[in-house]
Amino acid sequence: MIAPLAQCQNLQAQVETILQLCHQEATLRSQDSTPVQSSLRKAISPTFEIVFAGAFSAGKSMLINALLERELLYSAEGHATGTECYIFYAEAEQEKVILTFLSEVEIREQAVALCQKLGLTAPSNINANEMVGLLRQAGAAIIQKEGGESKSERAKQAKALILLLEGFEANCDRIHSLNNATYSMEQFNFSNLKEAAGYARRGSNSAVLKRIDYYCNHPLLADGNVIIDTPGIDAPVQKDAELTYRKIEHPDTSAVVCVLKPASAGDMTKEETELIEKMRSNPGIRDRVFYVFNRIDETWYNTQLRQRLDDLIIAQFRDTNRVYKTSGLLGFYGSQIEHTSGSDRFGLDSVFTESVKSLNGVEETPQFVNELNRYCANSGKLPPGKFRISVNSFETPNQNYVRILADQGMPLITQLIQDSGIEEFRSAITRYLTEEKRPQLFANLADDLQPVCISLRNSYLTKYQELDSQPREIESMKARELELLSQELQKLGNEFLQHIQLEINQLVTNKCDGFERNFLLLQTRMIGKLDELLNTFSVADAYSRATLSHRRNATAPLIAILVEALYYLSNQLEDVLVKSCQEVISSFFQHLIQRVQKAGYYSELYRLLGNDAGIEQQIKGLESLVQQALMSAAQVECDRFVRESPRFYDEGTFSIYQFRQTLAQTSQGYDCESMVQAEPAIRQLLKLDFEPKVSETIRKNFRQTINQILKSQLLPLAEKQGNEILQQYNNARNFLEQTLEKEAEDKIAGNMRSQKEVESNIAAYNQAVLGINDCLQAMQLQSHILPIIADSDFKSVIVDAEIVSLTHLKVLAI
Repeated sequence: MIAPLAQCQNLQAQVETILQLCHQEATLRSQDSTPVQSSLRKAISPTFEIVFAGAFSAGKSMLINALLERELLYSAEGHATGTECYIFYAEAEQEKVILTFLSEVEIREQAVALCQKLGLTAPSNINANEMVGLLRQAGAAIIQKEGGESKSERAKQAKALILLLEGFEANCDRIHSLNNATYSMEQFNFSNLKEAAGYARRGSNSAVLKRIDYYCNHPLLADGNVIIDTPGIDAPVQKDAELTYRKIEHPDTSAVVCVLKPASAGDMTKEETELIEKMRSNPGIRDRVFYVFNRIDETWYNTQLRQRLDDLIIAQFRDTNRVYKTSGLLGFYGSQIEHTSGSDRFGLDSVFTESVKSLNGVEETPQFVNELNRYCANSGKLPPGKFRISVNSFETPNQNYVRILADQGMPLITQLIQDSGIEEFRSAITRYLTEEKRPQLFANLADDLQPVCISLRNSYLTKYQELDSQPREIESMKARELELLSQELQKLGNEFLQHIQLEINQLVTNKCDGFERNFLLLQTRMIGKLDELLNTFSVADAYSRATLSHRRNATAPLIAILVEALYYLSNQLEDVLVKSCQEVISSFFQHLIQRVQKAGYYSELYRLLGNDAGIEQQIKGLESLVQQALMSAAQVECDRFVRESPRFYDEGTFSIYQFRQTLAQTSQGYDCESMVQAEPAIRQLLKLDFEPKVSETIRKNFRQTINQILKSQLLPLAEKQGNEILQQYNNARNFLEQTLEKEAEDKIAGNMRSQKEVESNIAAYNQAVLGINDCLQAMQLQSHILPIIADSDFKSVIVDAEIVSLTHLKVLAI
C-alpha cells in the first residue's frame, strides 16, 4: 500500500476526538456517527475491495482478465460455478495462488440444483460411477440437441453439470466430505502463477473450487486494491447467489463493478435490479459503482437491441457518468493476439491451443475467431475506406481468421480493441484507483463530518452564551431551603433506613451476588481444607502426641489416636472458618459503604451538613463488632467438631462397622507400627465422622448464623442513625446558611469552570479540525474544509438591555 501523506498520519485520532467530543454533549449523543465511522474506516483501510458482480454469462471474469491483461480467471459460456476469486497485489517474485475446494456436500447440492433445472434425476451419491456416467451422457445429449454448448441456457447448464461432475472425479482425492480443503500452489508442484492459474482456469477444476486467491503483480492492484470476482446473482445454487449479495452488503466492500447483460438480453433482469438496490443500500459503497454493459458487440448486429440499450441507459443511468459499454471477449483476446504473428497463426497455435484441439482431426473454432470474423463481415464498425475485408464461405473460420489478420495486421487489431470499449473502461478504472480513489474517500469523510462539526460548533457557542447569561442572585431560594430543612433531614434518615433494610433483605434471600460469591469461596475452602487434613493426617504424629501425654506408658489405644485426631482436625478447621468469615464480612462492609456513598441521600447529607452525619464511621465501627461476634460463633461451631456425631456409634451404621474393623486391625500388636498400618482405615473413620458435621455447618447452620448476626446488628444501627440524622437540624441550618450565602459565588465559579471546560473542548475541537483540514488540503480538497471556531464567532450578548462584554470568551485556536 502507498504510504499515507504526512499530514494524514493522525487522521484516525483526530476524527475520533471529534466523535468523542460529540458524545460528551448530551444533546448530540443521539446523532448517528455510523456514516463517519464507515467513511473513516474506508479512508484509512489498507485494502480497497472492488467487487465484480452480475449474472452468470455476463462476462465478469473475462472483463477482469481484460483489465489485468492476463488470463487468470476461468471464463466460458454458461454458469462458471460458485467460485469466489480474490486478486491481491504481490511483487513479481512473490506471485502465487491459493486454492480452496468445495466440499463433497456442496458439490452434491450444485449437482442437484442443475439436475432440477434440466429435468434430470438428481444423484443421491455423486461417488456412484454408473449414475454419474448416465448424467454426463444426458448432459452431452442435451448439448447436442441444442446445437452446441453455448447455443441456449439449457445447453450452458448441461455443460456446467458435466464440468462439475468431471471436476469432482478429477479432484476427489483433494476434496473433503464436509470441510473446504485449502492448498498452496506448491502442493500441486506448480512453479509459477501461470501454471497455477492454468490449472484453476480449466473448466472442470474451476467447477469444484470454492475460492481462489491470486497474488498478482499489476500496478492496478497497488495501494491495497483487491479485485473480487463473485458467483452469478442468478446462480442455480441459491447459496452461491446469496454469497454475492452478502459481499455486496458487506462493510469491507468499497466499490462495485456491476456487469450487466441488457446489451445481449435486451432488458434488466429481476436479479440485476435487486443487485443495484442492494448496492445503493450499502453506505460503504456510496457512488463508487461502475456500470458495465458487457457484450456490446451483440448490439452491432441488432438495431433493436442497440435502441433498447440506449433507452435503458437514458432512463435509469442518466445520473451517473460511470457507464461503460464493453466486449470483454474481443478486448481481452485482441490484446493477447497483439503479440502473435503468422508464425503461430495469430494465436491459434499459442493462445488458443486448447480451444482448437479436436479428437477427429478437424480443428475446433475458438469463440473469439468466430466473433472476429463476424466483426469484420457484419459489424459496420470498420471504415470501408480503410479496411476492405471479405469473409469467404469456402474457407473455414480459422482459415478466414488467419488470412484476414495476415492481410490487415495490427491496424485491424487496434481498431478491434478500440471498438471493444475495454481501453476506455481500463483507463477509467485505472484513473479512479490511482488518482481519484484516495481524494474521494477523504472527501466522503469530510462530507460526513461536516454536519457533526456544525452541530458541535453550534452547541459550544450556545452553551458558552447560556453560561455567561446565568442569574447571579438566589435570595428566594435561601428561604425556601431553610423552610424545608427538617422535612429533608427526616426524608434522608428514612431513605438510609430503607436502604439498609433492602441490603439485609437481599442478603437473607441470597440475592446479594458479591456476598454469595464470597460465601461460596468460604464453603470451598472448608471442604478443601477438610480433604487436605484427611489426606495428610499422620497416625504416627498423633501416636507420638498421645504417648507424650502419658510418660509411664509405651503404647496408646485407638481411642487416644482418635481423640488427638478430633482435636487436631477441629482446631485446623476453626482457623480456616475464622479467617474466611473475616474476609466475607470485610468484603460485605466494604461494598456496603460503597453503595451507601453512591446513594442520593448520601450526597444530599453532604450538601446540607458538610458531612455524612457519621454514617461511614458508624458502619465501620459496627464491622468490628460483627467480626468479633462471628469469630466467637465460628469458634463455638468448630469446637463442637471435637465431639463425635450423635449416631456415629449406632448399631447398623457403616461408621460403627468401620470402627470395629479398625479396632480389630490395631489390636494385632502393641507397638506404633500396628497403629500406623491402620492409617488408611483411621482416615476413613475420621472422614465418616467429619464430612457430615462440616457439611451441616457450611450448608445450613453457619449461613443462618451470619445472616442473623448481620440483621440483628445492622437494623438497629440504621434506625438509630436515621434518628441521629433528624437531630442534626441545628447543625444543618447553620451550615446551610453559610453555604447559601456562598452559593451565588459558587454558581459563578461553577459557570467559570464550565466556561473553561467549553474552552478546552473548543481547543481540542479546533486542533482536530485543523489537522483534518491539513490532510484535506494536501489532497487538494479545499472545498471540503471543515469549520473551526474563531474569535469572530463569539458575539456580544444583550442582557437586561445592557451589553455584557464577553471578556473571557477567547478561542484557543491552534
